Amino acid sequence: MTSFRPDLPCPADDIIQTAHVMADAARAAILPWFRCDDLTTDNKRAPGALGEDRFDPVTAADRAAERAMREVLARLRPDDGIFGEEFGASGGTSGLTWILDPIDGTRGFIAGTPTWGVLIAVSNAQGPVYGIIDQPYIGERFEGGLGRAGMTGPTGPRTLRSCGDRSLDVATVMTTFPAVGTPVEGAAFADVAKHARIVRYGCDCYAYALIAMGQVDLVIEAGLNAYDICAPIAVIEAAGGIVTDWQGGPAAAGGRIVAAAARMQHDAALAILSKVP
Repeated sequence: MTSFRPDLPCPADDIIQTAHVMADAARAAILPWFRCDDLTTDNKRAPGALGEDRFDPVTAADRAAERAMREVLARLRPDDGIFGEEFGASGGTSGLTWILDPIDGTRGFIAGTPTWGVLIAVSNAQGPVYGIIDQPYIGERFEGGLGRAGMTGPTGPRTLRSCGDRSLDVATVMTTFPAVGTPVEGAAFADVAKHARIVRYGCDCYAYALIAMGQVDLVIEAGLNAYDICAPIAVIEAAGGIVTDWQGGPAAAGGRIVAAAARMQHDAALAILSKVP
């Protein structure tokens, strides 16, 4: 677990408590819609889009959850900035910005799978300092940063710790979409995956939580936004893992992402991914 504690304009406990209140509010807003027959769904993609890009859904649950989290911030931390997937950015004066994805994995949410999640991160000028990955239906909540690296769930609390160094031939590698991104990006993922022992697809943000739990070695993605990755960065790094772009640089802005349990897996993946133009 990292011991890094950034300079903050407030006590760390204020941030942590606010984040948990937000996660509780998002749970309450989302769960009535999960596996609900009359869920309202809109497509954010323009007509005529092809392939996986032809359907980018947003539901009533996404919007209700982000509104609920924003209401918490308006009450508890009105001076902080906000960047949310559904309602965009609003400025702040504190130097902190909350980065929100009310439902990461909306396609999975619509399909009824329980591996979507609520992503909450708070960042300063250096990047994410604390994050939560919350799975309301299973009741698991993962947190990392500001001296925390833990989870709660049906089996009780536990410390988060990634699995440590392992060679690629015994690794478990995950991504959300089999195509990963462009054909070139997909081919790069396949080059990594062919060396792994287990390859799995489709868990959205839950795959990042599995790295922090010590279950998974690598998650490789492309085409992400900041709200997709900032909370996972905080959680994984607190658990001892590494998150970068495919060149080994900062990942908080999104784009091509590789999250690894430890240096050995990260270096093995970058040896392949860093060659992609």
